[in-house]
Amino acid sequence: MSTADSSDAPARDFEQVFTELEEHVRRLEQGDLPLEEALALYEAGVRLQRECQELLDSAEQRILELTDGPEGPVLSAPDGSA
Repeated sequence: MSTADSSDAPARDFEQVFTELEEHVRRLEQGDLPLEEALALYEAGVRLQRECQELLDSAEQRILELTDGPEGPVLSAPDGSA
């Protein structure tokens, strides 16, 4: 599930990955980096964004598994729709 390079690396939570992504964006937005460093940060940011998306997708799947019973959704929206 994680995009980490090593399968032995401990799983990071969404907040850790997102914080790292925010730091990359902040540094890129400053605009004072050499081109190669900016490209490297951008590439790392894309990997972090994908990792964030995977973590969000996993959380969504867990929620769906918890809220969908054998007879349909267990929970409904406030307006009565599922």
